This record gives sequence, structure tokens and C-alpha cells, in this order.
Amino acid sequence: MQKIVTLYEWTTSLPIIACILYFSGLLDDNIIFQVLAGVLLLLCVMSAVHHSEIVAHRVGEPYGTIILAVSVTVIEVAIIISLMMTGGKEYASFARDTVYAAVMLILNGIIGFSLFIGGRKYHTQTFSSLSVKIALVALVSIVTFTMILPTFTSSIIGPYYTERQLLFEIIACLVIYIAFVSAQTIRYREYFMTATTSDTEDTHNDVSNKSFIISLVFLLVCLTIVVLLAKSLSTPLESVLTSYGLPRSLVGIIIAAVILLPEGIAAVSAARKNKLQNSLNLALGSALASIGLTIPTVSLVSYLFDLPLILGLELLPIILLAISIFTVMLSLIGGRSNIVYGVVLLVNLFAYVFLTINP
Repeated sequence: MQKIVTLYEWTTSLPIIACILYFSGLLDDNIIFQVLAGVLLLLCVMSAVHHSEIVAHRVGEPYGTIILAVSVTVIEVAIIISLMMTGGKEYASFARDTVYAAVMLILNGIIGFSLFIGGRKYHTQTFSSLSVKIALVALVSIVTFTMILPTFTSSIIGPYYTERQLLFEIIACLVIYIAFVSAQTIRYREYFMTATTSDTEDTHNDVSNKSFIISLVFLLVCLTIVVLLAKSLSTPLESVLTSYGLPRSLVGIIIAAVILLPEGIAAVSAARKNKLQNSLNLALGSALASIGLTIPTVSLVSYLFDLPLILGLELLPIILLAISIFTVMLSLIGGRSNIVYGVVLLVNLFAYVFLTINP
């Protein structure tokens, strides 16, 4: 009982302390408080994982994974839009770069670590190939519409969409994402359930309404402060990287990695518990939410406020993205995983980071 109380206090008090530190203005040009903010950031990530597990347990699957994925995406969208509104042309490609980094980290990092950890512990894990097919079909289409086609359209020079093309892209992405969520929660919900879910479906009532509300509120608080601290620490982080001769683009990868830590830890934890289906639901659902919600929202804001928006990727990122999606498809299409698939995806992740540093 004492352990539960201690965990409860730790996971609620630290996010509040982090919020006070962020809004106090002490992070400006103070390396001691910046280091403290970095430590609090990581602890808030752990707190977010704890609260997300309580929420997921209360509402049941697959709704729990959807709540976590959409929560992170909504906060990410808010940060991107605020920077675009204030930064102008300097942040024209910020949405594309952030989403691209997130997708690459999810496909190669989160799924790769999940398959590696699960394969190492259980040798072989099974999951529904039908759910994976639904997610990957939706992901391939959305990725193509948002980050590949703008590079090759001829109506306007450069990796841009015209206003009509932008409106089509918004509608197409939203239709695909809504169809996916409908399949996951209603029409084909059984495809996304673990083998033991039906046996434990009623246990979510063990979580009281009070605990559920507290965890839901603090989940949003944790996710918000994680994103805000990550953004505020990006400038000093960029200074450190440039002092070592590393490219600025590496900052985006690091920030995306920090933002995705709650989802990543939750997914890997599920794989360690032999619940790979939940792990894949979270990873692929996060990738779809990141693109299917972020890009249409940012595109709509760009259209309404006449903001510059670069969507199309260059050739090297397109190749790396294609390799990642193709590898994930081959790894998951059979409904059985092993450690080799995880190793290959992790190598893809290291190749992505290496080629970002050495293009």
C-alpha cells in the first residue's frame, strides 16, 4: 500500500514541479536549471507512462492506446502551429520534418525495439495480421499523399501543394484516418484485441472513477510539459550539437524521440509482457495519428492564414522512408514475429540517424 501511495505522489508531484520550473522563466541562459529541466523531462515521461496505463486499463483496449496516441498528436500539433505562426518561412518545413522524424522513429525504433525485446524473451510472438494490414494500408496511402507526392507534382515548382491540392490532401487524410479508427474501435475491433482481452474485459472497472480522472488529467499535463520542455531545451541542445560539428536536423530527431518516449516505453513494455498486439496497436496507431491528424491540421492552418508550408521530402528521405515501410510490412504481414525482424528495423533506425549526420 505504501508503495502505491509513493508512486501516486511521485507521478503527480513531479509534473507540477516541472510546470512551475518551465513557467518561472528560470530556463533562460541558466545551465543548472536546464539540466534540471532535462531530468524532470525524463521523469515526466515515466509519469506519463504510468498514467496512460491506468487510463488504458480503465477504458479497455483499443481505446487506451488511441487516447495516448491522439493526446501526444494534439499537443504536437499545437506546438507546430504556434511555431509556424510566429516563425514564418523559417518554419515552413518544420511540420514535415517533425512528422517524418516521428514516423521513422516509430516504424524502426518503437516497433524494432518491441520485436527485438519480445523475440529475445519469448522466441516467437503472434498477433493479428489483419489489424496490421489495415494499419499499413492506411499508413502507406497517407504517407504518399502528404510527404511524397508534393515532391513530384508539377502545378507548382518545389515540394509544395497548390491550394486545391492542399484541400484534397486534407480531405483524403482525414477520410483514411477516420476509416482506420472506425475499423479499430467498431467494425473490426476483434482484429485489434489480444488473445486474452476477452477474458479480462471487465477488469477495467477495478480502477475507480477518481483514479481514472486524476490519471487522465495528469496524463495530459505530463504530455504537455514534456513537449514544452523539449521545445525550450532545443536551442541549448542545438548549440551543443553545432559545437561538435553535428547538423541542426539532429535536433528534430532528438525532440521527436523525447516526445515519443511515453508511447515508446508503453509499447516496449507491452511487448515484454507478451502483448505484442497492444504494442503494435500503439505504434502503428501513433504513426497514423501523427500523419493523419498533424498534416491535415497544419495544412488547413496554412491554407487559412496563407502560411508557407513545405511538405515534400527529398530523394534520400523518401528512399529511407520506403525501406522502413517495406521492411515493417514484410516483418508483420505473417502475424508472427522474431528477433531478426527487430534487429533489421533497428539497423534501419541507425542508418536513418547516421545518414542524417552524414548525408
